[in-house]
Amino acid sequence: MSLKLVLGFLCAIGTWASENDTAQQGPLPLLLVSFDGFRADYLKRFPMPNLKLLYSQGVLVEQLTNVFITKTFPNHYSLVTGLYAESHGILASNMYDPISHKHFSVHNDSDPMWWNGAQPLWITALDSGYKTAAMMWPGSDVTIGNRTATHFFHYDPHVTFQERLGNVTNWMLGNKKEQGVKFAALYWEEPDRTGHTFGPDNITAMGKVLKEVDDNIALLMSELKRTGLWGQINILITSDHGMAQCSADRLIRLDDCLPPDNYTLVDLTPVAALIPKEDAEAVFSQLKKCHPHMKAYLKKTIPDRLHYRNNARVQPIILIADEGWTIVQRGNKLPRLGDHGYDNALPSMHPFLAATGPSFRQGYQLSSLESVDVYPLMCRLLSVPPQPNNGTLTQARCLLAAETCVDVPLVIGLVVGVLLVLTTITVLLRSLNIRRPSGSRPFQRLQVDYDDDDDPLLE
Repeated sequence: MSLKLVLGFLCAIGTWASENDTAQQGPLPLLLVSFDGFRADYLKRFPMPNLKLLYSQGVLVEQLTNVFITKTFPNHYSLVTGLYAESHGILASNMYDPISHKHFSVHNDSDPMWWNGAQPLWITALDSGYKTAAMMWPGSDVTIGNRTATHFFHYDPHVTFQERLGNVTNWMLGNKKEQGVKFAALYWEEPDRTGHTFGPDNITAMGKVLKEVDDNIALLMSELKRTGLWGQINILITSDHGMAQCSADRLIRLDDCLPPDNYTLVDLTPVAALIPKEDAEAVFSQLKKCHPHMKAYLKKTIPDRLHYRNNARVQPIILIADEGWTIVQRGNKLPRLGDHGYDNALPSMHPFLAATGPSFRQGYQLSSLESVDVYPLMCRLLSVPPQPNNGTLTQARCLLAAETCVDVPLVIGLVVGVLLVLTTITVLLRSLNIRRPSGSRPFQRLQVDYDDDDDPLLE
């Protein structure tokens, strides 16, 4: 049996178990909740008794490696599409499209053109005959492919978490006239808003807002139990990015490097996007030596690992500040004490993921997962055929109770090790057989010829 067949057999067992379970029960409703800007290590730095109670009954991914840039809009769209920013097209909080000559900002984001590069799960699930809902999730109030979720609300920061949750649970319950939704996404602004204002190192401010977040999780569990949804649905609680501490002594001033009339600024800190007005190479040569805590890239030289080069909306030059540094054009004013958007390899930029419900294992923890893997996981939970995406179920399936979790590197190592040992033994035996002297013997054993083709372990 070949290594490929061994791995295929093990994966088939897990797939069969999942599909058999789904066929018997049908997919359970799924609720996705995002607490914006919830840095992964907040779980260790601050008491979160309700959140810990929730994932003690389910699973915890200690760190999600999110997509670059580590901003709210790109990462929330990646969670529901499974795509890198270069693939779904929501690249930043401020964008310029060179084809349509349109500008995008968080206050001017409703043009479908920006979002039509991908199909979020609340649209895809409609094609499986399910009703869906999205409560203020970025992009959910936009007509994407001429469709929206069955239920959605336009973003309004004045609507409380309790009010948002109440609408979501009503949509999931349904009524005599309308069936409940199968997939719902719920967004909440904290602790991101407080992190920007006070910085993640402010123990007092962050402790207060994280207590409020934990209280909201208690409210979530209480509401689901009151309505009878607890134990009948699957719940994913996550975030889009983390937060880094900034300071006034860590400013990078672009005016110190080149005159502002040499370029058009599309987006600023901590990833600045520029359009040179004349010679891009000349502008780049000045920017690349501008500051030791800022890296400058021509579009064609952006590292592959960032998955941030293959889109027309990526500007000719981008600048990436080091962790905690802030890019400004001029002056000494620090815009925020906490910020995000930095390199997604930084632990401070990573969020977490917790989940509970009948489909998840209990008391299981995973050290890390790619955020693009959340989408295929949700599609598996809903039995929805996924759209093309950058994610994989290789690790995410380990979170599911009905899946066989195969540690592929370990299996490969074991199989290769066994093959090497058996090959060595076979070579030694043949060597001894060849060297055996001819001549008369007291007795002779029956010689058995080994047919290599019949030995499946030596393929």
